[in-house]
Amino acid sequence: MSHTHLPDPRHVRYREIRKVTLIGSVVDLVLGVVKIAVGLFAGSQALIADGVHSLSDLATDFLVIFAAKHAHREADEEHPYGHGRIETVATVALGVALAIVAIGISIDAFRRMASEEALLHHGVWALVIALISVASKEYIYQYTARVARRLRSNMMHANAWHSRSDAISSIIVVIGVGGAMAGFPSLDEVAAIAVALMIAKIGWDLLWTSLQELIDKALEPELVEDIRQRILEVDGVRACHMLRTRTSGSDSLVDVHLQVDPTLSVSEGHQIGERVRKRLIGEVEHIADVTVHIDPEDDELASPCDQLPLRDVVLERLARQWQGLGHEQWLERIVLHYLDGKVHVDVFVRRGDLGQDAQAELSAAIRTRAAQAEDVGEVQVYFSD
Repeated sequence: MSHTHLPDPRHVRYREIRKVTLIGSVVDLVLGVVKIAVGLFAGSQALIADGVHSLSDLATDFLVIFAAKHAHREADEEHPYGHGRIETVATVALGVALAIVAIGISIDAFRRMASEEALLHHGVWALVIALISVASKEYIYQYTARVARRLRSNMMHANAWHSRSDAISSIIVVIGVGGAMAGFPSLDEVAAIAVALMIAKIGWDLLWTSLQELIDKALEPELVEDIRQRILEVDGVRACHMLRTRTSGSDSLVDVHLQVDPTLSVSEGHQIGERVRKRLIGEVEHIADVTVHIDPEDDELASPCDQLPLRDVVLERLARQWQGLGHEQWLERIVLHYLDGKVHVDVFVRRGDLGQDAQAELSAAIRTRAAQAEDVGEVQVYFSD
């Protein structure tokens, strides 16, 4: 018998990120080498500097590949929620890198504006290479950003903008040439400052979003409400509370308390919780894990049963109250319900050869004496053959 093994989504996602980033790396390498070579040939220090900028993008490309590889590793004993936050940390680093690029562009622009001798005088070769750089890097940006949106990867989105910053620096070269031809040699410096502000804004947005993820910011309110409605539609769920959401890399994680009929068996309550878990993972995109807590009552603000004793202590108290009834002979089993700050007791008794009057008398004695035990609420007696 042959078996079809579906690919692991984590590995598929990692391969897509690696493919896109490697393509960008090749473009960065070729552009960097060409810019530096032409800059040396044409004696353009600006083009050489732009080439070094392109080669510096290789560092962030390798950071993305490294982070993607480790972020897609399976959960282990030390990281039970997986390694998705590695991608988030890498996004923080890329946001900082964009901010540094913006600061560097601004400082260089102000320096050149302060000194007429420092103004750049670009040649025709610089213009040609700059136009090629703009086209190729904008293509890489669009390609990377499109995949980033599909994979919901802030890290790739940050790297896409890092690529676009290289294209923007080349646009500044084009503006400089155009400005020089039009008699405005400092036009590219003004454009550089404006562009630097834009890059800084993008870097800050990416940095802030990633920091919010690191401190477990909830999903968007509309999505949280959609999750809540899907939970409440599951048969057996009376209400839900303490619905908490967060993200880890591209995955969304959900914790929720479900209120069900307090008289259900443990297995039925578990089954309802499993139905909720599978529905959310199957129907809501990017939810990777759901932790469900089954509640017999709403304990969001307070849990009235926190101080109640566990089963052994309750049974010991009941046994003391039932002394003289010979309960060892007729007792079949006891079910405890912790509700409203009391322990409610269901007593199952073997009927044996007891007549109706004897059953009524025994039932009354069981309830009356049990009710005198500390923390005991309602007592129900059930006879079975």
